[in-house]
Amino acid sequence: MVALFGRKRVSREQTRDAAPETRAAGDVQPPAVEVCASHRAGLAEPWRAIVAGLGHAFQPVVNIHSGHTYGLEALLRGYEDFGFSSANAVFDAAFADGVLDAVDRALKEKAIAAYAEWPFCHDRKLFINIDARIFARPGAGSLGHTREALQRAGLADGAIILDVSERAPFADFLAEFLHEKETHRSSLRYAVDDFGAGLGSLQTLYGAHPDFIKIDRTLLAGASDDARKKIFFSHIVSIAHLLGIMVVAEGVEDETEYFVCKEVGCDLIQGFVVCPPVDAVDAAEREYLNVRDLSRRDRRQSRSDERILLERMETLAPIGIETRMLEVFERFRAEKARTFFPVVDAAGEPRGIIREGDLKDYTYSQFGRDLMTNRAYGRSLEQFISPCPVAAINLAAERILEIFSGADQAEGLILVDGQAKYAGFLSATALLRVINDKNLTLARDQNPLSRLPGNTVIHEFLSECLGDASVEHAMIYYDFDNFKPFNDHYGFRQGDRAIQAFADLLRRQFGGTEDFIAHVGGDDFVSGRKAVADFGQLEAAVARTLELFREEVAAFYDDDARNSGFITVADRYGTERRFPLLTVSAAVVRIRPESDQRGDDRFGPLIAGLKKLAKSDPNHLAVGILP
Repeated sequence: MVALFGRKRVSREQTRDAAPETRAAGDVQPPAVEVCASHRAGLAEPWRAIVAGLGHAFQPVVNIHSGHTYGLEALLRGYEDFGFSSANAVFDAAFADGVLDAVDRALKEKAIAAYAEWPFCHDRKLFINIDARIFARPGAGSLGHTREALQRAGLADGAIILDVSERAPFADFLAEFLHEKETHRSSLRYAVDDFGAGLGSLQTLYGAHPDFIKIDRTLLAGASDDARKKIFFSHIVSIAHLLGIMVVAEGVEDETEYFVCKEVGCDLIQGFVVCPPVDAVDAAEREYLNVRDLSRRDRRQSRSDERILLERMETLAPIGIETRMLEVFERFRAEKARTFFPVVDAAGEPRGIIREGDLKDYTYSQFGRDLMTNRAYGRSLEQFISPCPVAAINLAAERILEIFSGADQAEGLILVDGQAKYAGFLSATALLRVINDKNLTLARDQNPLSRLPGNTVIHEFLSECLGDASVEHAMIYYDFDNFKPFNDHYGFRQGDRAIQAFADLLRRQFGGTEDFIAHVGGDDFVSGRKAVADFGQLEAAVARTLELFREEVAAFYDDDARNSGFITVADRYGTERRFPLLTVSAAVVRIRPESDQRGDDRFGPLIAGLKKLAKSDPNHLAVGILP
């Protein structure tokens, strides 16, 4: 499993063969490190010595758009000293010896204690492994000790993300997890690790509804060159976002893989493109500027479709306008497949194209070629130039298509850079592919139910707001209240209708040029406004939106529910309960020019707090200011 205990890179046979070595490892003298006192009685030699000698490294998990560190993943280290071939072999052997629960708890306490020493631990998350096998035995696997370990370290439940690999069944873990959250009102969250490596990936995604999925590297490796793998990867991310699940890409090694992850819409990444695991937790940084710079470079291109254009543009070498005609003939002869070439002046600015067909009268006449190349009587290249549409490479693809459509019988377009100099040539076929690529990109990030953009566009909009400190901006997060009982009682189709109705309402209420609306997934939406001129007016518009939805959604209920103001639905434990009719709560964040914490790592905690306030507010509305 990847989270707390490192990456699996061994076969099943290697893991099984490692167990006998573990039993012999008791002869190894470990460092004199004491096992956590609460589990000392549960471990005997050699396991007490083994656990005492194991430690952790920490690998940053960062926001793919901003480079801000979302959290750290704890990785087991030192197992080689005890004869284990991998971190997984440690737990396989502990399971075989009947001490998996005690070993898991002791190592988890060590990881939490080490993480608590990080200066930024209270604003970040710790990804830590849970071995699902411990929950199969009655009485074992209680998550209460995890909360206790967090409390001893001065951390809240929300500071930890439990990683559960889909390589092993985890129905028992899920039951315990849901019981823990219900009984103790815990804010624990969990991630499905190694997603895509097991047999039940899609079933897990649909049935278990995790908070995160961590994409196994097998889905990423080679995706930049394998169109089928990239499409599969993209669809997995889209399905996750449709369900409101965040996506972490593991093992991102280089810039090429980073851009694949960003293109398909991953939310978080980890790997060597960010930072290798650090041995000391205080070596992990608050943000990684290299990722931020990659994102900014890609974001500038994606806003103007420049990245897609560059991929399809042909870097066809132009001909200078002062070129002698003999050299032009030689160029056509050397490149027989070419029927035209772009022509540029001495400054590199385009003048048009020269077509091979326009030279045929001279090429095939008895003395035409000689006459053409005679300096005294010949004709210059400029006399044969034909016009060609020109477009700036930073224009939107649709605008470039309009320019091309206005030119009769054009071979394509000449693209120029920001200084109006020749950059390359875009053929008619390539232009059609650009439009198709852009449509696919938009469709990939678009929620199929609401037809609104998703997480990638949300992060881009937020990054632009955070980067502009000249005026005030606002972001509003919407969350349905009592949606699950409604969905369970009336069915998924009626639930989908309610989601579509709210999406249509947002379109009506926030359709200005400075407005932005998006669908995070499930029953969560976002709207935003740049350059807010009157915040009171915006707040009133949000309140009006909530009220309109409350009125409109009443039509989705039967008469008895509308008259009584509630529905009676069995909860997950089979107990009949009354639930009020659907409403929506809104958390409004003001991004003021004087805000000094202009990083999106502050947004998560702020939104979470405001959502809680909004749900307890009579008007279902809470407003906060980015500090």
